[in-house]
Amino acid sequence: MSGAPGDEASRRFLAALRVGDTWGGIAAEVSPRGVSVVLDGFAQRPLGFVGSSDLSWRTFSATAVEVGRRITAEVTAVDPDRGRARLSMAATENAELWAFLKSRRVGEVLSGRIASIERFGVFVALDDGPDHPVFPGVGFITIPELSWRHFETASDIVRVGQRVSCEFLRFDTTNGEARLSLRATRPDPFRAFAENTTVGRTLPGQVTRLVPFGVFVQVTQDIEGFVHLRELTRTAVEAPEEAVRVGDRIMVVVTEIDPERRRLVLSRRQASTDLAWPPPVSPTPEAGPEPPSSPG
Repeated sequence: MSGAPGDEASRRFLAALRVGDTWGGIAAEVSPRGVSVVLDGFAQRPLGFVGSSDLSWRTFSATAVEVGRRITAEVTAVDPDRGRARLSMAATENAELWAFLKSRRVGEVLSGRIASIERFGVFVALDDGPDHPVFPGVGFITIPELSWRHFETASDIVRVGQRVSCEFLRFDTTNGEARLSLRATRPDPFRAFAENTTVGRTLPGQVTRLVPFGVFVQVTQDIEGFVHLRELTRTAVEAPEEAVRVGDRIMVVVTEIDPERRRLVLSRRQASTDLAWPPPVSPTPEAGPEPPSSPG
């Protein structure tokens, strides 16, 4: 689909296109990757291309478009040097929704209610803007963006019908969604923890999870750190369950704090000499001599 070197006609045509323009054309070739389009005003060869994810918010199959079909799409990118223009049919499929999402700004706070909770994230029905043609809400919060703290399921953080205010992260053009963050509207507890905690400090904690190479330990209500297997005991163990169990209360020493990566590394081995595993076994009292019988 790329224009031939020195093809000034295609370069001039593409240079006149602007991102955001609505353009028509004829589908010239259909493949799993997308649709090549002969654009109105340049009949020599296809200069437009609609990727499979830009065809529709209802279907992602390029076979939904037949060769020879007339299409209308929005120009999303232009590359005169490569001889092509990227197009989106989804943009014109629901122009009102596309315009609403495109006008949002990163960092803007949007409000709405939780419309649906799924294993992969949470849909939010926004107060402003049109409805989504497919999903229960135009807003979407991925699992990591729900909360700063560790949790098992999204239902631990939000419930259907709950009102929320979230920060706008980006316009997901593939699904026609406003990607949102609930946790961005709340203070990051790790920042405060990092400012008030130094390497070498000893903290109490509770074991929350066991993994093959170590354990996670909750040291505050919102903060978990990681203890590597080699830092669990003074004597080597092959699996964390040889040393601790979920729910155990232990003492740990802070060995690394990384605020940027939100990473807290701990050591149980360095916390105290009395935490070596296995714990010492109390000796069984040896039987003494029989006491003398009282005179009868």
